[in-house]
Amino acid sequence: MARFLTRLIDAQAFWARPFGDFNHRWLSALFRRMWTIKDLLHGRWLGHPLHAASTDLPIGVLTLVVVFDVLGQPGAADVALIAGIVLMLLSALSGAADYSDTDGTARIRATVHATLMVVALVLYAVSLAMRLGSSEVRTLPIVLSVVGYLLVTAGAFVGGDVAYVLGNMVNRHAFRGTGTKWVALDLGGAADIPEGQLFKATAGANSLVLVRTGETILALHETCAHAGGPLAEGKLLDGVVECPWHGSRFRLADGHAMRGPTVYDQPRYEVRRAESGAGWEARRTQG
Repeated sequence: MARFLTRLIDAQAFWARPFGDFNHRWLSALFRRMWTIKDLLHGRWLGHPLHAASTDLPIGVLTLVVVFDVLGQPGAADVALIAGIVLMLLSALSGAADYSDTDGTARIRATVHATLMVVALVLYAVSLAMRLGSSEVRTLPIVLSVVGYLLVTAGAFVGGDVAYVLGNMVNRHAFRGTGTKWVALDLGGAADIPEGQLFKATAGANSLVLVRTGETILALHETCAHAGGPLAEGKLLDGVVECPWHGSRFRLADGHAMRGPTVYDQPRYEVRRAESGAGWEARRTQG
């Protein structure tokens, strides 16, 4: 079943890829100068992707529409439908913000997800208009609501793939534990860490981005928590490193996320002179 559904979703790439690229362009342009609103919609203030949390609300309320229709409670069903439509619209805003920073296969599947949700929203709106226009004829609006609910369910499945299969908006460091041992820094052939610029080094299996001021070394994991971008290739902006891929910003002093699309802080490392007196060594800070 899983393989069949995956093939079915991927078969939509012929229209979802160009349609997704088009939508990505105008959404990126729209959000480019709206960083405060974009951060709000991403959920940086929450420390958790807002869209993933907000989607549960309309799905739950729209389930009540089906339940109330089955129980013959038209008034309650209509109120739940109005609430469900409003919540779908609000959830779509956070989804659009995430979509503007989604690439590759994840964007294709996110396009399928969004299209299913928009079609469902249209069906729900038509159902609501028919319900409010006539209190007697309810068979067709109920059928439209049921079809809309089935589309929402399918859209939620595809959306789950975007997050859980393709890792969109997940923390790239979720399984990276803190270390207690100091590990020698490999400077990649450089004689020493240069002053005042982003510099990439490795500590065992981990890549770090370093900024040196005298004997003080600020260090973060080099892989961006949002989508795995190479921070060492980004920009240094007054004690903050900006990811070159999607513009996430992290404070070098503590790894705190200063701007989205990331909603997660970046792992921070301590760096000191090696006890042997030759070179440097690092370890991840606790917490």
